[in-house]
Order: sequence, then C-alpha cells, then structure tokens
Amino acid sequence: MRNNSRFAQVRSFDIDRVAAAAGSDPDVLRMENLDTDVPPPPAAVEATVQALTTGQGNSWLPFSGLPVLREAIAADLRLRTGLDFDPVRQIVVTSGGTSAVMPVLLATAEPGERVVLTDPTYAGLFQRVRLAGAQPSLVPLRVRDGLWRLDRDALLRVSDAAALLLMSPSMPSGVVLDQEDWAAVAQVCERTGAYLIYDAAMERIVFDGHSRINPCRVDGLAERTIVIGSMSKEYRMIGWRIGWVAGPPDIMARVIVAVTYNTTVSSGFAQLGAAAALAGPSGVEEAVAEYQLRHHTVIRELDGLPVVRVAGGWSCLVDAEALGLGAPELSARLLARGRIAATPMTAWGEAVASRYVRLVYSNEPVKRLTELRDRFTAALA
Repeated sequence: MRNNSRFAQVRSFDIDRVAAAAGSDPDVLRMENLDTDVPPPPAAVEATVQALTTGQGNSWLPFSGLPVLREAIAADLRLRTGLDFDPVRQIVVTSGGTSAVMPVLLATAEPGERVVLTDPTYAGLFQRVRLAGAQPSLVPLRVRDGLWRLDRDALLRVSDAAALLLMSPSMPSGVVLDQEDWAAVAQVCERTGAYLIYDAAMERIVFDGHSRINPCRVDGLAERTIVIGSMSKEYRMIGWRIGWVAGPPDIMARVIVAVTYNTTVSSGFAQLGAAAALAGPSGVEEAVAEYQLRHHTVIRELDGLPVVRVAGGWSCLVDAEALGLGAPELSARLLARGRIAATPMTAWGEAVASRYVRLVYSNEPVKRLTELRDRFTAALA
C-alpha cells in the first residue's frame, strides 16, 4: 500500500473521541463541541419549512448557489465591508463555511507553499492546509493582560507566504484582531504578494466593546481579501450547512471551479432559509449577549485557575500545563472526575495550542455553567 504524505501530519480533531467517551450521560457538561442551544432566526425556520412543504428548493442547482441567496449575501457584505460584490462573478455558496476552506486553499496555494495561521487556530483550518498540500506556518498568540494577543513581531518576520488564513474572533482562542494587527497583516500581504483568507464566521460575536474590524476596510487589504462566511455561528443555523466565499473576480473564477468540483452547494431549501435569515431580523445581538453572559459565568466560576478570557466567540482555553498536567490528561480527568466533556487542543496548533483544553459555552445554559467550580475541583483533586 502506498503512503500518502498529504496525510502524514494530519491529526484528529479529538472532538468525536471526547463526545463518544461522554456518551449520552445527561449529567455531563457538554463543552467539547461548537453546537448551540440558542435558537436560529424564526424566519429561517419558517422559510425552510415552507420550502419543504411546497417542494421549493429540492435541488442543488445552480452550482454556484440560488440567485436570491447570493444577492442576500452581497447585501450583507456591502454592510460589513463597504464593497459591492457581484453576486454572479464574486460570490459562490458552499456546503458550510468550513467546506469553503479547501477550495480557497486549492485556488491560492500551490503544494509546498506557505500558508500563515495563528497558534492556536481552528483545527479545521490548520489541518486542511496540510490536506491541500500547502505548508502551515504558525504565528503564535500570546496571553497579555489576561487576553490573547497576536504576536505582531512574529507576524512581521514572515518573509514568504501564498496566503494568510485568519479568523477574528478566532476559534478556539477568542482573540479579536485590532487595527494594528490588521495593518501588520496588510504589510505582510503586500511584501509577500499573499492573499488574505478571512474566515468571518464569528465576526459579530464580540464582547465587552472590543473592536470589530472587517479587513476589507483596512488600507491595502480590500483587493487581496477572500471572505469566507457562514450561517452557522452568528445565525445559529449549524444544521443548514450554508457558507459562501466572496473575493476579487480573478481568484473567484478559480474558487468557483474548485467549489463546483468539490461539494457543489447545500440543498436548495436550506439556501432559502438562509436567504430569509439574512433579510432579518437575525437575533444576532440577543445571541451575542447570551454568549457573553455565559463566558463571564465561566470566567467567574474558574477564578484563580489558568483560564484565559476571550474578546469574542464561543469558547475559552484552560492551560493544562500550568496545572501540572498535559492537555489530554486534563481532558480525561475533567470527564472522569468532573463530568465535563472538553477537548484537548493537540490538533489545533503546535507549541502554544498543545498545552490547552477548550471549554465551549455555547450549548450549556448559565445555570449549568455555575457548576463548573465544583466540577473542576473534583477533577483536580
């Protein structure tokens, strides 16, 4: 049997392993995955049910997505970016946001070329770079003043890259990139000729007045930014599997081909539901307020433990090594002794990520999260 070097360094999420170990025990705090119990927009549910009932959208044509959805995406992007994206030439619908990553990587990076990510970063981004045959080049995040910050000095030392693949807020750290961070990104992109692949899945899930900056509004980035969007996080429509890519026409011609021959698009009835959600009301502000309350509850419950506050997103990280444990060992103890399902970050980066365990607070109500201190105490005993 031939070996395939493309898979040599690809590692498992570990989410499924932790979930399987937790089973269906209702006592377990489910903090291993990025689902949410905050409901999706009612308009999305109504439009999807209506489409199913009437037989609308029982198709995956056209391959680039329904015109009504691409037009709704263009309108949403106009508000976020200040740019007018042509719905036909510059937008393609994908089967979820993460499914958009591989086609974009194939369109921007040749085998062996460098793609810059943060450490830690979402494993679905990091490991896809490897699957695409590109070379991940990691820039560390550092904890300063109790929050994650981008190591801009390390970023500015990047001398060669085909693309920078970044999120803000980012999974799993919750780091939010500020104006100076994006200015450094623009500098690196200009010097290397790299594209910026911007995963905007959580762009509006920002807490405590932290800045929310779309990189398309930063000097030097609009003409080289490829935006990956999704209905999953902001709109709580995880099961709909609706994402999209938008970017400059030249690169989008390649992206559209790669999407077409990769997964095509999601179902037509799900696209109609997404179009209705984008038309509003979205419930995003109310959802963000709920996630912020849950995050603050986690931080309060774990006061005195090495947990890092976040500026946005659905999860925060606990430093296992600061507790004298490896991340897999802490994850195992949390489940066995504390009845907390939490994922070790061994596949989510390298030196920085590997010492942390992730706690997702999007799928557990505040009342349950107030049990964290007692559960952690039991796990660490």
